[in-house]
Amino acid sequence: MTVRVFAAATLGQIPLVYDPATELTHMPGRNVPAGRVMLDDEEVAGWHTIAQRQVNTRIPFNLCWSPLVRCNLHCPQCLDDKTLSESGATERERIADVLATSDVLGHDISGGEPLLLQSLPQLLKVLSSHRAAVSCTTNGWHLERRAEELAPVLDAIRVSFDGPDAASHDHWRGTGSFKRAVAGVRAAVTHGVPVQLHTVLMQSTAHRAQSVADLAADLGAVGVTFLQMLPIGDGAGLAASELVEDADALRIVRSVQPPHGLRVRLRTRELAEGFTVIRADGQVYHNVRGATGIHAIRPLVTAADLHLPLPEGAGR
Repeated sequence: MTVRVFAAATLGQIPLVYDPATELTHMPGRNVPAGRVMLDDEEVAGWHTIAQRQVNTRIPFNLCWSPLVRCNLHCPQCLDDKTLSESGATERERIADVLATSDVLGHDISGGEPLLLQSLPQLLKVLSSHRAAVSCTTNGWHLERRAEELAPVLDAIRVSFDGPDAASHDHWRGTGSFKRAVAGVRAAVTHGVPVQLHTVLMQSTAHRAQSVADLAADLGAVGVTFLQMLPIGDGAGLAASELVEDADALRIVRSVQPPHGLRVRLRTRELAEGFTVIRADGQVYHNVRGATGIHAIRPLVTAADLHLPLPEGAGR
């Protein structure tokens, strides 16, 4: 049994529990108090999951905030628009305050590379100051040296892997990346941070899905999320040769035999449709066109700027 932090609330008259490790939202099988709550992850994993479009609410279940464009790696499948300007420290503090009071259940800080941000612990502390669970998505290069500092303010961390060994992973991310990411995961686990491995399914990497799951178990991660590639940013240039179609992605992930205690999931492009992202320029973006593009909606001024259109036929 592993007891860790989740976020609970009632949205659209439906009780919900959000998992900051898997990014899944569940309907609890019992009464759970609202706010940041400690729950057994095995119990939560047994509850039904629910998608945003199924709930009559304009509040996103979770979102991603990318305060940095900067990154120490140059991955060809990167989703980021590197032409965006970065907000300064004062603006980042303001955005954190707005997000913290937004009633969103989960906030993930991504990038660029978020561990380049010295103020990351302070921003995470603000984001979790109300009811939200907080996480971070990283390439893992700087995780070993920052794990102890981040552990008290981080509910989960996701580390990107493109293969189960140095040869396959470093092909995409550069020499030394695998060694640094593995050391980072081990350090996070040692300091009690739940770790989820993230792997983008591409034609060149999908055949290693089982080995990535085995690696995750060896490192002490709680699970693996396989992500369908989104042809956004730099990744658009790889789509013709590397995109894995829906049926193939489902078949690949279903073929994975998770080691005992490890949970494996597929994040499809369908699930990524409409996802809310706050980018480094302070604009609210949504994934559009079946998550094959991303579109700026408006500047983030108040929490209301995060609101989604109500889904047709939502509610129960």
